[in-house]
Amino acid sequence: MLYPHFRPRRSSCDFRRVVNVDSEGIRSVNSRIAQRFCAGAPAVEPETIMNPPIVRAATAAERRKVIDLITLAFVADPLARWAVPGPSAYLESMTEFVDAFGCNGLTHGTTYVVDDFAGAALWLPPGVEPDGERMQAVAAQCVPPEVLPEFAAVFERMGTYHPHEPHWYLPIIGVDPARQGRGYGAALMRHAADLLDRDRALAYLESSNARNLPLYERHGFEILDEVQIGGSPTIWPMLRFPQ
Repeated sequence: MLYPHFRPRRSSCDFRRVVNVDSEGIRSVNSRIAQRFCAGAPAVEPETIMNPPIVRAATAAERRKVIDLITLAFVADPLARWAVPGPSAYLESMTEFVDAFGCNGLTHGTTYVVDDFAGAALWLPPGVEPDGERMQAVAAQCVPPEVLPEFAAVFERMGTYHPHEPHWYLPIIGVDPARQGRGYGAALMRHAADLLDRDRALAYLESSNARNLPLYERHGFEILDEVQIGGSPTIWPMLRFPQ
């Protein structure tokens, strides 16, 4: 049985009613998140004003480069390393997990890379899903048995926040750790925001790192809630309406 997070998306007319999150709820969560940045820490990806990076669609032939980049970018990700703490297990399993989770957009031209693979955003357009069966198979092999039930429960809970309307989904975005802090993440998000607004499209993502929340919020995403189960790190489901 697939986790609900990877079931086909349904249509509905009122997303805020479906997830039961009103504007006060969003403000309440944002207030709690703001406390994490009370010391004025800079965002992980500052905006680049001069000479903005060039964003383009990756080709299917570049699949391996995309996977390797994301595997490198997530080497210290709280969720990824909670689920797979061993370095060898992480390197052996993450490439296949990334492929199953985010690479189905490659054949649709919706995987975007910036400046010779400094970063990548693996968008899935409406109607295109992650390969949930492969993801479960990889998780069963690499996630420690004592962690696996909570890992599955986290993804199941995340699935409840997906919009029922047709929407774009960003399962993975990452920047090469050696090139972070130079505006590459901001360039990828800005590129997507322009396309989403042009097409008046709804978009959804989950953040597994609190440091990235300001980046997403600057580009129109709102925090819906916080997901935390057992020993898992916190995950933030986020929604963006066209602007």
